[in-house]
Amino acid sequence: MNMHTVFQNECFSRPSGRALGAGGSAAVARALLVGASLALLTACGGGAGSGSEPESLVFATKEALGESLFFDLNLSRNRTQSCATCHNPAHAFIDNRPDADGLLPAVSVGDDGISLGDRNAPTAAYAMVTPDFHFGTHARFNSQQGDYEGYIGGQFLDGREPDLKGQAAGPPLNPIEMNMPDKASVVDRLLENEDYEAAFKALFGETIFDDVDEAYAAMAESIGTFEKTDAFAPFNSKYDKSLRGEYVYSPLSKAALGKSLFFSQQFTNCATCHQLKPNGSTGETFSNYEYHNLGVPKNAAVRQLNGLDPDFVDTGLAMHPRVNDPAETGKFKVPSLRNIAVTGPYMHNGVFRELRTVIAFYDHYLVGSIHTLNPETGAPWRDPEVAENIALTELQDGRKMSEEEVEAMVCFLRTLTDERYEDLIPEEPGINCD
Repeated sequence: MNMHTVFQNECFSRPSGRALGAGGSAAVARALLVGASLALLTACGGGAGSGSEPESLVFATKEALGESLFFDLNLSRNRTQSCATCHNPAHAFIDNRPDADGLLPAVSVGDDGISLGDRNAPTAAYAMVTPDFHFGTHARFNSQQGDYEGYIGGQFLDGREPDLKGQAAGPPLNPIEMNMPDKASVVDRLLENEDYEAAFKALFGETIFDDVDEAYAAMAESIGTFEKTDAFAPFNSKYDKSLRGEYVYSPLSKAALGKSLFFSQQFTNCATCHQLKPNGSTGETFSNYEYHNLGVPKNAAVRQLNGLDPDFVDTGLAMHPRVNDPAETGKFKVPSLRNIAVTGPYMHNGVFRELRTVIAFYDHYLVGSIHTLNPETGAPWRDPEVAENIALTELQDGRKMSEEEVEAMVCFLRTLTDERYEDLIPEEPGINCD
């Protein structure tokens, strides 16, 4: 089975230049406002190397060109979807189009308005910090576990693209995403826009469109370059401000207790996988980009909607084209916890809707845990989709948590929200951080 018929690639929709085609809608106008609010790029001539470009060049840098491409609906077959559709910068770079129940979707709808993937579209925020995919070792901080050895990093939940350029190349050709038939068709769409044509030639050479593969790669490179700008990684949450002395966790607050628990070596296992740097370091992304099988159950509701064979098993890292080891089956990349309070639903398939559910799920692996039931369903936790290779060593490191400690952990995780998204933090049953 071709993974592209099953999984969405996880890209950002804003029209570009003068030839908007069918993308000139109210939604596009809103996207333009969002793009303008980023206020980071220099489309009027700023940026390295732009001084030699003609003043009339609309996109004088790869960042500016990539921004427009990221928001361009015209790069999908029906001109209805862009990278930003599933990675909306107004909502922490996730897909916030409501599902049939009016909730954030577990998986995304494609350009045809029908197709559904099987994995949750992860946030594109802070993706620039993800290391290129490789096999290696690294130290763990605030953890009772030893150094990690295994696969690290890469883009997508299974790391199948090594970097942002590779990631950006996927969605336009994915049949359940932007659904373009081939690279040549995408390049033809680029050439509909005279400002794109001028920018590509200025930035990549006059002959860039002589080779379809090179032109397509230049498009992906531009989008990837845009995704490396500060708009994607501002590091301005309350946690970041606390490191700079601009915010203080009240010593008696639930968030302060949650912070202590999170970074504790004895009481929780959070930092084993969700800490990249020594405690107190700036630029912490709350992921060490390891791969683990957490025993997550299938998302049965999604499987009923997307028409996959009920016996299909998402084997995660084992689907990576460079991985051929049964011991990697069921493993997925550790996600960043940046903006985690506003980027649900959770896990690789969106099976859990609330943060407290995720924490209770981790806790249920510990001996004597009180969290024997899924708080969202009131039923016992369902069986894992892949029962082999579960990371019991990591999951059973620490001690069981009380309901009060789960609440405190959620309150701390809320402080990892970028400043511009704080008003999006939802109410969650049983959680009161005041």
